[in-house]
Amino acid sequence: MATGNYGTIRPADVSVEDIEILYSFSPTRGDDSSENALLNLDPSQVLIPANNPNNGTEILGGMYTLKLPTNEFTAKGFYNIIIRPKQIRTTIQACGVLSSSPDIIGVVLQINDPNIDASDKNKFENGNLVGYRIEYLTTNTNSAQKKMQNLFRIITSNNRVLSVAENVSNASAQVLSYSFDDSSDLVFCTLTPSSAPSIKPDVLPYIGEPGQEIIITNTFFNPIMLEVEMVEYDDETLAYALYGNQTKSLDDGIYTIYNFEDEIYKQYVLFEIKDQFTGKPLYEVREKLDTPDFTKEFGDITDV
Repeated sequence: MATGNYGTIRPADVSVEDIEILYSFSPTRGDDSSENALLNLDPSQVLIPANNPNNGTEILGGMYTLKLPTNEFTAKGFYNIIIRPKQIRTTIQACGVLSSSPDIIGVVLQINDPNIDASDKNKFENGNLVGYRIEYLTTNTNSAQKKMQNLFRIITSNNRVLSVAENVSNASAQVLSYSFDDSSDLVFCTLTPSSAPSIKPDVLPYIGEPGQEIIITNTFFNPIMLEVEMVEYDDETLAYALYGNQTKSLDDGIYTIYNFEDEIYKQYVLFEIKDQFTGKPLYEVREKLDTPDFTKEFGDITDV
């Protein structure tokens, strides 16, 4: 039974142009405020693919560096990041058959749909949509949920076509069919499943309706969700206070903590509060300095 079995999981070598990145921010995990709206990140600016060390012109599948912009990820709290295949939204122009094979049904899309980005139009060329997933938006205007949940189809072929009006057995009736034509701006997509099951040969699977909005998504990789917690102090900055160099100025009481490169990290003023009548010390205080005193550089002090 094991003869011929082999691994089918392959690292994704998807292009950043086929990826969408969204994120939301919450100051705490328990904050469920509706204001935590999802925002977009430009994948070409934050996602860096790795090159194969054995061939510098090839992408090393499965390894990408996520470089988050510091101007957007500044607040302390939790950032939820979704990395998913890019979605293309368009409208079904018609549902029909091929004139050369009337038993093959499919949906017809318009390449020049204004909702399709110019960078995505090349995906509608012959064969480029094979393996993509189609999801449907409901045509019921009263529905609270616009997306038809858990309903999807997989594109098995796509080709440019031209509409052809053909007479059927009834002379007064016509059916719209399509023939292949690479100069047309219409695309005929076959889907799976699209044929009737053997147990109910008179019932065809749902493939959509003319005028219905759909979402087309590539299936190059599985969506990923990451949680990034932004904190004021991390392991390294805490180590500065424990193991980094420190100085205390006896003249003005400035206490300085340095990072591992001997640069000023934090400064405090140390002083005592005494009883105004007896002069008895009441408190020892360490107050943070908001503006560093750069005359306390470690190199300048130790070179004296």
